[in-house]
Amino acid sequence: MESPRTTSMETRTQQPHPAAHPTTSSTPTSSIGRRGVLAGAAAALAGLGALPQARAATGSPAATSGTRPNILFVLADDLGWGELGSYGQRTIRTPVLDQLAADGMRFTDSYANPTCAPTRFSLLTGYHTGHARITQNTQAITGLVPSDVTVGEVLQDAGYRTACIGKWGFGPDSGDSPSHPNLHGFDHFMGYLTNQHAHDYWPTYLWRNSERVEYPENASADVTYSGTIFTDECVSFLEDDSSDQPFFLFASYTTPHAPNAHPTDAPYSGQPWPEGERMHAAQVTWLDAQVGRLLDTLRRQGTLDNTLVIFTSDNGPHKEGDYPWVGSTTTHDVEFFDSNGPFRGQKRDVYEGGIRVPMIALVPPSMRTDSTPAAGSVIDTPTGIWDLLPTCADVAGAPTPAGLDGRSWYGTLTRGTDIDRPYIYVSSPEGGFRESVRFGQWKAVRTPWSNGTQLFKLANDPGETRNIAAQHPAVVRRAATLMADAKA
Repeated sequence: MESPRTTSMETRTQQPHPAAHPTTSSTPTSSIGRRGVLAGAAAALAGLGALPQARAATGSPAATSGTRPNILFVLADDLGWGELGSYGQRTIRTPVLDQLAADGMRFTDSYANPTCAPTRFSLLTGYHTGHARITQNTQAITGLVPSDVTVGEVLQDAGYRTACIGKWGFGPDSGDSPSHPNLHGFDHFMGYLTNQHAHDYWPTYLWRNSERVEYPENASADVTYSGTIFTDECVSFLEDDSSDQPFFLFASYTTPHAPNAHPTDAPYSGQPWPEGERMHAAQVTWLDAQVGRLLDTLRRQGTLDNTLVIFTSDNGPHKEGDYPWVGSTTTHDVEFFDSNGPFRGQKRDVYEGGIRVPMIALVPPSMRTDSTPAAGSVIDTPTGIWDLLPTCADVAGAPTPAGLDGRSWYGTLTRGTDIDRPYIYVSSPEGGFRESVRFGQWKAVRTPWSNGTQLFKLANDPGETRNIAAQHPAVVRRAATLMADAKA
C-alpha cells in the first residue's frame, strides 16, 4: 500500500495553455453485490443517501442534485506524450485533441504502465503494478477472475449503462470466456477480446457481446477497417436514448499501435518520409478525428454538457513495425516525430518516455464549481491510470472499493485541489524486472542494466540523463523504502 508517512504530491494549476445502440448480450452479467464487495450500494444509491462502508464519494454536486454525469473515456494505444500538438508536436496534426485541451485541462504528469495489458488491468481495477495480478502482456491470456472488481461493475451497480468498444485484451478468444467484458461490468461489448487479435486492423471477425461477427471480405484483402467499426459502434451507443440512465463508454482504440498500417496515409501522402512514418502519422490524425466524431455526437444528442470526457494513452510510444503475420513490416522510429517529447525511453521502459502519457479532461458544466480550473489549464500534479476507478466512482456518487492504490481526481477536476498521493510506482517483469518510483521531483529507477539504483531530479532533468544517486544516498534509501512499500 502507499505509505501514509510520505508527503503528498501537490497540484499546481498553471496558466491556460494556448491550443497550438447497443445489443443486449445473452451472457449473464456479474455484480459486485454477489461478491459482497460493495454490500448495500444499490440501496444507498437509490436514494443518494449515506454511502456504505467503502470510502464514500467526495460530494459530487451532480450526484447530490440527482443528475449524475455521463463518462466518456477514450484510450489510445501506444500514443506518445509528444504526439499531440498541445504537448509540443509540430508535424502530426491533432486539431480536435488540441481544442479539447484548450477547452478543458491538460495533464502534463500523467502515468500509465509500460505495456498494454498491465495498463488495462490497472485502469479497470484501481491497482498499480505493485499489487495488480496482471503485470505483463504474457499474463493477459489468463484474463480477469470473479474477484476482480472493475470500474464497469462499480458504475453498473450505480445504475450506469456501460459499454467497452474496441480492444478488451484479456482472456481466451471465446464468446463464453470467463474473462468476457459482459461478465466484468460492461452491458455491451464490441471488438477484440485478446491482445494478439487486436494487432490485425482488418480482422476476419470481431466479437459483439458473445456473438462472433464475421468480416469474410478481409480474408483476401484489406477492406473493412476495425477502427471505423468501433467509432460507428460508439456513435450508436451514444445515440441510444431509450434509457434515462447515465452512461459510461470505454472507447478503447488500437491506434497508433503497430503495425504501422492504415487505409490511407493521407493527409501525409506527399511527404518524403518512410512509409511507416506516413502511416503512423495518419493513424494519429485519424484517431484525433474519431474523438471529434464522438464529441460531435454528444453535441448533437445534447449530452456534452453533462459528460465528463477523459482522453489518455496506455503507455509510451512504440518503436515497432515488423508484424508479418498481418502482412505489415513497415517500421516507425520514436525519434522521427519526437514521439516521447523531452523524455527518455519508449514503450516497455520505466523511464519517463515509456510511462508518461498525455491526458486531457473536459469537465462538463454539470460538474463545475466556482473553483474548477479555467479552460486551458495545465495541471502538473502526478496522476496514474489506476486512478480511473476511484475517480469514476466519485463522479457517479458511488462507493469505492477499499484498499485500492488509485486516488480520485474528482477534487482536481472540480475544485483544483491536490491529490493525496505519496508516490507513483511502476514496474514490469518483461525482459528482466524493472521498477521506478517518483516522489515529488525525485525519480528512482532500477533495471537489470542500471548497476544499482539510478536517481534523477525531474525538475531540472526531465530526460533522466544525469544519475545523481551517489550525491544523494539518503534519497536513494528513501526510494528503496517506497519501492518495498509499493509491493507490500
